[in-house]
Amino acid sequence: MVFEKILGNLLSMILVLVMRKLLNQNYLLLLFVLLFGASCSSTKIITIEIPEPAQKELPPRIQSLVLVNRTVDNKYTDLHSDTIQNQFYKKYFTVDTVLYDLTAVDTCLKATGDLLYESGRYDIVIPENRFLSFTKNAFFSAEMPWDEVKELSETYNADAVLSIDMFKTHITSEFDKETFFDPSQDVYYTGAHAKMEIVYDVLFRVYDPIEEKVLVREFFKDTLLWENVASGATELFRDYTPVKKALAEAGIAAALDFSEKISTVWRQENRPIYVKGDDSFKLAGTLIDNGDWDQAIALWKDSAEKSKSKSTKSKAQLNVAMAYEIQGDIESAISWALDSYNTMYRQITYQYLELLERRKKEIQKQIK
Repeated sequence: MVFEKILGNLLSMILVLVMRKLLNQNYLLLLFVLLFGASCSSTKIITIEIPEPAQKELPPRIQSLVLVNRTVDNKYTDLHSDTIQNQFYKKYFTVDTVLYDLTAVDTCLKATGDLLYESGRYDIVIPENRFLSFTKNAFFSAEMPWDEVKELSETYNADAVLSIDMFKTHITSEFDKETFFDPSQDVYYTGAHAKMEIVYDVLFRVYDPIEEKVLVREFFKDTLLWENVASGATELFRDYTPVKKALAEAGIAAALDFSEKISTVWRQENRPIYVKGDDSFKLAGTLIDNGDWDQAIALWKDSAEKSKSKSTKSKAQLNVAMAYEIQGDIESAISWALDSYNTMYRQITYQYLELLERRKKEIQKQIK
C-alpha cells in the first residue's frame, strides 16, 4: 500500500510530542526579537523555516524507503483504551509492567513515515502487510536476511528498507492521596496525585539492498512522564492521559528521535519587519503579505536611497537585509545589515548581525 498521510489526530499527537521535546531555545534570537519589539511597536513578525541537515545522511541515491516492522509476535495485543484503563484502575493505578501494544508500535511506524515524508527528503511506502516474521535473540530482532531485503525493495520499488527491529514499552504508574498546606489560607487540604512513566526502547535499522549493508543502526531509550494533582480521583482522571494514548505518544516520541537523525529538520525563527517609516513602508507591508518580496525590496531600497531621515533610512536598509535572508541570500543580508548599522547605530541591528554570522557559519558547515 502506497504511503498516505497520517490522520489528523496522529498529526496532532506528533505536534504535542514535538513541543514536549523542544528543550533548547535560541536565546540570541529571543533577545533580538525582544529588542526589536521594544524599540518599535510598528513591526510585522515574519516566520521563516531554516533547514538543519541530517546527522546521519543517507546516500543521495536512496530516495525511497519501504517501512516494515519486525517486532510484533503473539505477545502483542490491541486492547481497547477503556479495557487497558480499567485494568490499571483495578490495581489502583499502581502498576509496573511491560506492555506490548499493537497500536503503539504501528503508530511509531506510521509516524516515522509521516515525518520522513514531510521532511521532503524521502518517498515512503508502508505496505499493508508490514508486520514481518523474524528471528530474535534475547533483546531484539536479528538482522534481516539480504534476500528478504532485496525482495522487499523490488516489490515496492524502494531504494532501501527501514525496519523497526525492537520496540519495548515499560510503564510504571502511581496513585496516592497527599495532604497539602496552603499558607495563604492557613489550612490543610487533601488532594489526589497520579504519576505515569513510560520508558521506551526502540531499534531502527536501514538496510541497503545494493551494498548489502546496514546503513543506519539507531537505538533509542527515553522516558515520558505524565503527572497531575487534583482535589479528588474523579477530577484527576477526567483529564489524565489514558494509558493507551500514552503508549502511542511513546511511539511518536521514538519516531521523532529517529527522523531527526536521517532527515532534514526545519526550525522556525521569527524576523520582525518595520512597517512604519515613510509612505512606502505600509505598501511594502501589504506586498509581503502577498509574498511579493521583490517589489517590497525595491520599495525599501528606494526609501533607503531617497530618505533624508537616518532613522527611516536605517529601518529600510534593515528590512532589505531581512528580506534577503528570507530569500536565502545571506551575503546580501549581511551587506545591507552593515549598511543599516553604519547609517544609524541600533542595538537590534548589532544583534541581527550576530545572528546572520551564526547562520553563515551554519551554512558553510553544511556545505563541507
